[in-house]
Amino acid sequence: MSDAIADYASKLDAQRAGVCASLRDCIGEFLPQATGKLWHAIPVWFIGENPVVGYTARKTGVMLMFWNGQHFGEPELEASGSFHMAQIAYNDASEIDRAKLAGWLRKAGTSIWDLKGERDAFVANRRAKKAKAAASGLKAAKASKARKVAKKAARTSATKPAKKAKRKPSRARTKK
Repeated sequence: MSDAIADYASKLDAQRAGVCASLRDCIGEFLPQATGKLWHAIPVWFIGENPVVGYTARKTGVMLMFWNGQHFGEPELEASGSFHMAQIAYNDASEIDRAKLAGWLRKAGTSIWDLKGERDAFVANRRAKKAKAAASGLKAAKASKARKVAKKAARTSATKPAKKAKRKPSRARTKK
């Protein structure tokens, strides 16, 4: 158990701190392979490098979030955000159904959204697009410069009269 997570709950009122303590105990019991820490200032548990469950204190209660919760097929979990997250709100520790929570935590331990992998793939894809755009921009810049030079040459030859070539007098060879 992370001291930072305990500190998080210690700063809350008794009711929300009680919800946090119950959730933390259940997560520890039913998801022992997860490692908890503060992430973006809220308690979050990770399996490997991927977040799987966390909670945040709100004005009226505590929001329990599952990063891949939309894939659990659980009607009590409300979809949240544009990714895979689903959540449920608790106003009091007595509202927590340990049996349901145990099932959700088991799913969270096996149905893991590879956030790190998706983020790494997104960054790699963005870098590849930028590199391709830069290379294409370089080609376009070279082509644009060539077109400008050709236009200038065309304008110059169209506006200036052609220079007459000076003829050098031929030296006739005479036989002696």
